[in-house]
Amino acid sequence: MSLPHAILTALLERPSSGLELTRRFDKSIGYFWSATHQQIYRELGKLETEGFIRTLPSEQPARGQKKSYEVLPAGRAELARWTAASQDPRPHRDTLLLRMRAAAVVGTEGIEADLRRHLDLHRRQLAEYEEIQKRDFPPGRDSSQDRLRHLVLRAGIDLETFWTQWLTRALEEFAELPGHEGA
Repeated sequence: MSLPHAILTALLERPSSGLELTRRFDKSIGYFWSATHQQIYRELGKLETEGFIRTLPSEQPARGQKKSYEVLPAGRAELARWTAASQDPRPHRDTLLLRMRAAAVVGTEGIEADLRRHLDLHRRQLAEYEEIQKRDFPPGRDSSQDRLRHLVLRAGIDLETFWTQWLTRALEEFAELPGHEGA
């Protein structure tokens, strides 16, 4: 049930239309909780039906005009309830790690090239997060909200740092395998 809570969070930060939410998911929330345009619109309808959000009144009613939404007190209460509830960590599942394990028994063909591709993707993501950090969290931005948002970004930076280090180490290990010819 995390997508509705991600939407409630985004709407509490700033009332938005479905399109604006989709763009915000692409630029921020989507780095740790992704959702498609259709999923967001479907959840907006459910949240509105449940009385957690409402459509903001339009200044000029027009057919096909985009709707903007805001969170109602019941939605804020639901988000507060969910935030306060205890949750166990989810088990980590990663197909690359499973493929590495499988390569130990069926051979390594194709794995080294994919490790290099993953390393490149994680390096790019890390650079993007670091750019966001420079832009959005300069020294002196230390309100409670900024500090919590920065912690979320730091988690992304730390995770991407882990992956770049692990992949670099995996490629070094790969280079030492008997019969390795290089990619």
